[in-house]
Amino acid sequence: MILQRFYDEKLAHASYLVGCGATGQALVVDPDRDADQYLRAAAREGLRVTHVTETHIHADFVSGSRELAGRSGARLCLSDEGGDDWRYAFASRDGAELLREGGGFRVGNVRIDVLHTPGHTPEHLTYLVTDGAHADRPMGAFTGDCVFVGDVGRPDLLEKAAGVRGTMREAARLLHRSLQRFKRLPDYLQLWPAHGAGSACGKALGAVPQTTLGYERLFNWAFAIGDEDEFVEQVLRGQPDPPRYFARMKHVNREGPSILGNYRRPERLSPGRLPELLAAGSIVLDARPAAEHGARRIPGTMNIPLNRSFPTWAGWLLPYDQDVYLLVDEEDGDRVDEAVRDLAGIGLERLAGWFGADAVRAWPSAGRELETVPQLSRAQLAERLRGGEVAVIDVRAQDEWDSGHIEGAKHIPLGHLAERLAEVPRDRPLVLHCQAGARSAIAASLLKCLGLKDVTNLAGGFAAWEAAGQAVAREQESRAERGVGTTA
Repeated sequence: MILQRFYDEKLAHASYLVGCGATGQALVVDPDRDADQYLRAAAREGLRVTHVTETHIHADFVSGSRELAGRSGARLCLSDEGGDDWRYAFASRDGAELLREGGGFRVGNVRIDVLHTPGHTPEHLTYLVTDGAHADRPMGAFTGDCVFVGDVGRPDLLEKAAGVRGTMREAARLLHRSLQRFKRLPDYLQLWPAHGAGSACGKALGAVPQTTLGYERLFNWAFAIGDEDEFVEQVLRGQPDPPRYFARMKHVNREGPSILGNYRRPERLSPGRLPELLAAGSIVLDARPAAEHGARRIPGTMNIPLNRSFPTWAGWLLPYDQDVYLLVDEEDGDRVDEAVRDLAGIGLERLAGWFGADAVRAWPSAGRELETVPQLSRAQLAERLRGGEVAVIDVRAQDEWDSGHIEGAKHIPLGHLAERLAEVPRDRPLVLHCQAGARSAIAASLLKCLGLKDVTNLAGGFAAWEAAGQAVAREQESRAERGVGTTA
């Protein structure tokens, strides 16, 4: 048996290729839209992709199951559990093999057995994997979003992301019952989850790529709670705010994602096109690092740096029904290809063109000026707060706010900033902050695009604010111990 893991760092998403060396057949589990990576990997091992499946209808990325099955001619195997509302709408159209509890299929000598493990979603399946050439019992399981390293899948997404009211508590009970089924499986079973640290599909996922059931039974908090009512309260408490695009992904993946064929780089546009597009209200996404955007900002552009968080914030903040133009600080377009893949991975397929570094250099002509996003130090903010000169907007998540915040600040998480624009004070200059400065830089560019002019970013964010405050407290304590007078 051959096993290979693929991992998308930006989406914290894991997919897998399982192959039988004796027959040359291979299965891909939970693929994303980049079908080429699986086809290349299979070819390197002398395999062909003959089966494609997924553990459930995903919410955080566009599934690549249809894409890969269509490209490879593989058999598409999909869950038939969960009831009419949560079956795959495209399964019949695509001739998919439907899977239910107790069923399974073979990939050469590798046997795949199906367990229905609802909770995260109603249709969720877990796949037990047996290397039939050498064993008669399973060696591992693809657990999807049921069991993670150190955590379990959140049962509240249907209610919070898809808007299906009144479902999360019952889903939590189903998840607890699914975990009881795992307790009857052998401790040596390897677990291969669909997500790692950073995913919003749980609240405390570990970064280790795989685990064993025995280890999770010892150290995963969810396995330690036997009482169902207590488990329901614990699993629902403290779940992160699901990104806005999750609801769309649920719909797309249930109805059937479009077939891309291949990623295509859009046309590069001349710098002269940029002023007219901005004047027409087009969305121009500046993907340069926040420091570069803040130092040389083209008015009207929104900054989401092309880093690990790019897909998440693009999914939160960009519309799905409008063209988007990209601005990057390069000439050859390699970063554009990265952005195309990231955006298509969450269903944003309307990238209509891109501008290179020459667009920024050309902007200061014909009377045009570049803007800046000023940075304020902790000491400067403290002084202005004492004088009541500024309003502070904290764009962190709820749990971060709850653990500590600047007195008098207004809390509006970045993902909700545009929809809660009416709550943003207009009578004073604004100072934005997050934990370290990255999200508040995005927020500053967003508010400028929405018409607010006097916007500043707190350098170093709340972490710098808190560290400086602790340093002042230590100094005051030290001076008091030495009998030296303190100052306010």
